[in-house]
Amino acid sequence: MISSLIDDALRRLRSNPGAMWALAIALGIVALTLFGPWFNPNGSDALDWSHVASKPAWQNAHWFGTDRLGRDLFARTLEGARVSLAVGLVASAVSLLVGTAYGAIAGYIGGRTDRVMMRIIEILSGLPLIFFVIFLTVIFGRSVYLLFLSIGAVGWLTMARIVRGQTLSIRQMEFIEAAVACGAGPARIIVKHVIPNVLGPVIVYATLTVPQIIMFESFLSFLGLGIQEPHASLGTLIAEGASEMEAAPWILLVPGGLLAALLLSLNIFGDGLRDALDVKER
Repeated sequence: MISSLIDDALRRLRSNPGAMWALAIALGIVALTLFGPWFNPNGSDALDWSHVASKPAWQNAHWFGTDRLGRDLFARTLEGARVSLAVGLVASAVSLLVGTAYGAIAGYIGGRTDRVMMRIIEILSGLPLIFFVIFLTVIFGRSVYLLFLSIGAVGWLTMARIVRGQTLSIRQMEFIEAAVACGAGPARIIVKHVIPNVLGPVIVYATLTVPQIIMFESFLSFLGLGIQEPHASLGTLIAEGASEMEAAPWILLVPGGLLAALLLSLNIFGDGLRDALDVKER
């Protein structure tokens, strides 16, 4: 049964050319960030004083130009993309794991436990994330790990709501009642029956969460609250390019174009995956 549903979803996804092209572009960007440094002779921190703020040119060693310190913009952009992708994937994984477990427990147990757990989510949702990040930054200082923690600390809240709603709709179904009649405990029912039946919406939301978190991380770094020198993210590179937009527009266009292509491809693929898993369209 499950395998047939997966096969049907894959067939529907493959029949969507926009989603497949978006997936190919996203995978191409990921492959470029991972293997691109092998084909580029320049390091992201190497200074070339003979090519300061040089324009993109295939004739020299700096294909996409350099910044105001003579650092290769291609290498810097790939480093920034790796950091942004890492933040998006790690925070989304935290959202997937914590939110799915929390929402399934709240929805299946119900009653007072459900009400208390949902009040906790409402309280956390009322905290502005940007001020929460600023608060942690002031106390603990800036670091990549702190950024993972601060975004992942509240990124699972929406996921928990989605899973809880799906769990409430299936906990009275016959296969759940059959499992209870066979003597299965709540933990076994949640792991074996509830979570596998809510994975569709969970996977769709997870694919849409990655670009949201990447965008949020880039926004924080643009404001100076995220990744800082000597490291780079797409947000810090865009912030550097914005100050040089008139004199050296390529410093902004290269990381900005890569970020736009990545976010657009991920969102289009997420929409296509949602349509493929939507049972109402079958």
